[in-house]
Amino acid sequence: MNVAHALPRLAVTAGEPAGVGAELLIRLAATPVAANFVAITDRELLARAASRCGLAIELVDDDGSDITARAPGQLRVRHAPLAVAEQPGHPDPRNAHHVLATLAEAADGCMAGRYAAIVTAPLQKSSINEAGIRFSGHTEFFAERAHADVVMMLASPELRVALATTHLPLSAVPAAITRDALERVLRIVHRELRAKFGFAQPRIGVLGLNPHAGEGGHLGREELDTIIPLLDILRGEGMALVGPLPADTAFVPSQRDRYDAVLAMYHDQALPVLKSEAFDRTVNLTLGLPFIRTSVDHGTALDLAGTGKADPSSLIAAANMALDLVRRRTVMS
Repeated sequence: MNVAHALPRLAVTAGEPAGVGAELLIRLAATPVAANFVAITDRELLARAASRCGLAIELVDDDGSDITARAPGQLRVRHAPLAVAEQPGHPDPRNAHHVLATLAEAADGCMAGRYAAIVTAPLQKSSINEAGIRFSGHTEFFAERAHADVVMMLASPELRVALATTHLPLSAVPAAITRDALERVLRIVHRELRAKFGFAQPRIGVLGLNPHAGEGGHLGREELDTIIPLLDILRGEGMALVGPLPADTAFVPSQRDRYDAVLAMYHDQALPVLKSEAFDRTVNLTLGLPFIRTSVDHGTALDLAGTGKADPSSLIAAANMALDLVRRRTVMS
């Protein structure tokens, strides 16, 4: 078979078995998205999810081969058995090892060349921790598995936002905004905007930490003491950095054309803007990995699990973005 015409093999993990992940995956498989989806999860979990969604899905064991076309409703499966059958809405810690095994297969398969990218459905961190396993999330798991330094980015068709800090209490954020930490994040974002998104000279808008970006030191000194000196150094190396910008005006339409991505200092500084205007089209990406990983931007929706009514829009957007990145990588190489 001419590999150039083969559909990209996308590993798709179903996440928490008691959540909506398997149902979202089934609805993704029912679309005409031109990808060779390989579901890494329990085959019977998928069959039950298809029944709940009222969809006829053809589940085929993955043999690792390429295909040039996929009819809607066809889905390849790499079987990873559950420890116990799922009860929708009620996560069971006994299935924690199953969830981690699916992530390990996806990551290792990407690094071995078996998959072109990973698309992840949401998981339940608390259930894994209740099993006695130290686990803080997809991003950290893949970073450790790949021995990579990573940055979280969320992207919609209109906006890309990277985070200098992620899941920290607000009181802990100022101490985490160090010159070394910011330099690490900015270098990764700059490199990945070039390598994955094809920007020859990425323009990055950098938000200030304080209101009005500190207002000359009157509302905090982090901009003067940390952010501005670092931006000046990196600009001297040729990086196109705009800021530090007041967060309250950085996202107005007239400003967005000035940058290709925004670096926010903390989680809730920018993500409410992104999610409020494009929740069903926003994708979570992990920058810095040696492979492409995209994800939904929402949780397990335990209240909807088992109803077959969960909206697959974010998972479909994640799959389409993964495909775009795979194609761009192929063209650039």
